[in-house]
Amino acid sequence: MSETPRRRFCKRRTPGISPAPRSVLESAPLPFHNKRAMTVDFDTPVERRGTGSIKFDRRPGLDPFWVADMDFVSPPCILDSLHRRVDHGVFGYAQAHEALDDAVLAYLRNRRGVTVDAAALTHLGGLVPALSLAARAWCRPGDSVMTCTPVYPPFLGVHRDAHAGLITVDHVMRDGAWSFDFEAMERSVTPTTRVFLLCNPQNPLGRVFPNDELVRLAEFCESHDLILVSDEIHCDLILDEASTPHVSTLHLPERFLSRVVSLLSPSKTWNIAGLGHAIAVIPDENVRRRFLSARGHTLAEISALSYHAAEAAYRHGEPWRRELIAYLRGNRDVLIDFINRRCPGLSIIPGEATYLAWIDASALDAANPAKWFEEKAGLFLSDGAAFGWPRFVRFNFGCPRARMMEGLEKLAAAL
Repeated sequence: MSETPRRRFCKRRTPGISPAPRSVLESAPLPFHNKRAMTVDFDTPVERRGTGSIKFDRRPGLDPFWVADMDFVSPPCILDSLHRRVDHGVFGYAQAHEALDDAVLAYLRNRRGVTVDAAALTHLGGLVPALSLAARAWCRPGDSVMTCTPVYPPFLGVHRDAHAGLITVDHVMRDGAWSFDFEAMERSVTPTTRVFLLCNPQNPLGRVFPNDELVRLAEFCESHDLILVSDEIHCDLILDEASTPHVSTLHLPERFLSRVVSLLSPSKTWNIAGLGHAIAVIPDENVRRRFLSARGHTLAEISALSYHAAEAAYRHGEPWRRELIAYLRGNRDVLIDFINRRCPGLSIIPGEATYLAWIDASALDAANPAKWFEEKAGLFLSDGAAFGWPRFVRFNFGCPRARMMEGLEKLAAAL
């Protein structure tokens, strides 16, 4: 531990008892410990093999473009906050400090146009546990959960935690954009369906659903008395907010808010997924009480580092995020052009959000395209079957452009 932070914290404790600071981040900024991270540099590769990364170390013989984390160093503001918290040197049980809630509420006001009380916030160790909590809170054995496919794989498994069933309805293409098939949803819903799981922005389609579709979805949930659980973890990764702005379920007309659970996390945008932190925003007190009642003893404590990284992201991470979006938009455009020009047998619809490309490989003579590219090109891609749509693959372009091009060249060479 350095002497400077040791003296700083000792002064707060003597003489006598002084009020505890609301946040370590309220102290004067310290110099960055990682000098390389002071500038925004998305082109310099970072060696991740041998670091315990599931992306690179799960199957080290393959070139990985699968799981949804990026290959970029996290923002300097987050690194600085983590260093300060580590320099404190004590890592006991932690809770969300007041400054974190202030930062989240300010983010909701300034970025989302939503005003809620701090009581509406529930901090969790990840977004997937929140999906499981919702299923367990409102479903009993024999009930069912509904969602639309393709979708992030845990959506297709959390119903088992509640011993409930699963109803899936495919998204459909309308006027060149992915949409809900409301007619099929009406045919599929049952009297024992309790929860609808929404992914918006949609993973893996990259779709940002417009306001009219979300209102219609809320009306569907209202007519069938469903709780609407909305995963909005990619809401800050929209590649052109002017043309496809994100509409949160928190923006729905007030009559729908008594059935809404909106889920957020800084993890994807600021590349801190490994720290494990998410936030459930639940405006209605009765819904919030029901949601929290399902926790039991199944959830782990949240790390002190996670809380401070989240505060730094929401309070200071916006300039870095804007630079990131510009870079990802460039990656997406290069990828789309490459697939269209160089990859016969593959097709793709440009995503409006995320750093994940959903590629249609159904024209290939391959029952499992992900396995085919593994064998032919040494690539580790996400298998569309896990999302409910076999014959597709998902390609993660959240990486330096030169590395993305290496992966795309391997894709083309295999074809």
